Amino acid sequence: MGGMVRRAKTILQNNDFTAIYDKGYHTGSEFDYANKHGVEVMVAIPDVASLAPDPAFDVEHFHYDKVNDAYTCLGNKILTSNGIWYNKSRGKSFNKVKHYKTCECANCPSFAKCTTNKKGRLIERSEHADLIYDNKVRIEQNKEIYRRRQAIVEHPYGIIKRQWDFYYIMTKKSIKRASSDVGLIFVAYNLRRIINLIGRDSIKEYFNALFFVLNSLTANFKPLYRIAFFNLQMLFLKIATHISKHFYTFRGNYSLKITCAGGF
Repeated sequence: MGGMVRRAKTILQNNDFTAIYDKGYHTGSEFDYANKHGVEVMVAIPDVASLAPDPAFDVEHFHYDKVNDAYTCLGNKILTSNGIWYNKSRGKSFNKVKHYKTCECANCPSFAKCTTNKKGRLIERSEHADLIYDNKVRIEQNKEIYRRRQAIVEHPYGIIKRQWDFYYIMTKKSIKRASSDVGLIFVAYNLRRIINLIGRDSIKEYFNALFFVLNSLTANFKPLYRIAFFNLQMLFLKIATHISKHFYTFRGNYSLKITCAGGF
């Protein structure tokens, strides 16, 4: 996400836009990067398996008190933190989290519904939790915008992967080589899309007209090209002659001969 946000900001010369991404970019570090650049993002929320035996006791149903930095569970118990930030890795990204717990879990009648941890319920809160929550609110308030993104962006990949069976690429040694492989696929898709939009007859007429224009330009510029090439050849001849006059040793050792071609 970071690279795309940075490039979009550079191209548009402002940050007055909303960037929309799929579930793969739903990480706190990505939200933090976009927030530092002042760009609003909408990232699809991935489906998360229930963390509690009973989904009604998932952390999203707990109330977080930002002032006191504490959670209140469904049993009206307060889960507090020791204030220490712990490092947690997720793939290539690293986040800091706080742990929230209470010693009253053991006597709670809903213990079995809330957690399987023998020591009681433990909640992790990311340092980017506020940004993740803000994204959730934006997604819920702008569902139609994200559906539009799916209709526009997912359609090409659906055809390329499902219909054309391009689930993988042949060149995998570097991103430069892989880009060539993918580029050919996208060119084929764009040509097919153009043909479907304007029709085969129209595309044939366009290419015929394009060929005629290019052929005309080639015919008109050919004499100029011949003149330019002749002048360039004469320039090299003068340079070589100058060298041969001033560097006798070079000419004697290597038998430099100056000749001029009579034609093209």
